[in-house]
Amino acid sequence: MLINPPLGVVERLWRYPVKSMQGEELAVALVGDQGVLGDRGYALGDLQTGRVASAKYPQRWRRLLELQAQFAAAPVLGEPLPPVQIWGPTGEMDERALGEFLGRPVQLWASAPPQASLDKYWPPLPGLDHQDQVTQLFMPPGTFFDSSLVHLITTATLEILGALYPPGDFTPVRFRPNFLLRVAGPGFPEQAWIGKTLALGDEVRLRLERPCRRCVVTTLPQPGLPADPGILGTTVEHNQAVAGVRAAVVAGGTVTRGDPVWLE
Repeated sequence: MLINPPLGVVERLWRYPVKSMQGEELAVALVGDQGVLGDRGYALGDLQTGRVASAKYPQRWRRLLELQAQFAAAPVLGEPLPPVQIWGPTGEMDERALGEFLGRPVQLWASAPPQASLDKYWPPLPGLDHQDQVTQLFMPPGTFFDSSLVHLITTATLEILGALYPPGDFTPVRFRPNFLLRVAGPGFPEQAWIGKTLALGDEVRLRLERPCRRCVVTTLPQPGLPADPGILGTTVEHNQAVAGVRAAVVAGGTVTRGDPVWLE
């Protein structure tokens, strides 16, 4: 029984089998201790640096966003993840073909090495912590996540950003969330939920931990979308680079498109 009235509904769901590649949109998501089952289950390793390949360093890895990753079979909770298939513009690709496409030798990693890290480029935008620099980002141990294990964003946030920058296409795929929540209202409502527990449907409970500060990935071209530095510029100017929130899993279970969402 709902104690608080619903804030809205789960409109869309995604997982990203290989870090920085195109994701799989889902009708139903299984959520466990490590977030959406299969999310960032794999990554490409840069054999020259030993770091994780990420589009956060677009000078080297922007073409990752042109690749589509998909599990060969449905992941099952408690079992090893199934293999992934990766497609590029010319069809399915193995590690050698991926290295040729990306211009560097790579290896598909199914588990994160100790102290896994990636390179992150900061555009020259006032308001960012660094400008026109590359820094090293260390991931939570044993994962290919940047920080928290779940990321969500609301339609309200995307709509206000779009109103502030009408030429921009603030489609959610630029922001790579796990959950897009249809929530009415002005401003950036999910930021007011930080520190609280969010219920998604009957089973899943998320502890909202911190705002999600956006990076250069939101500006990069990908299938169906042009490069647009104004996407990040608008987010920096009007909301300190924040769009969406990051969360931890309090209780796992199943989330289905259309499930109600409320604060406990």
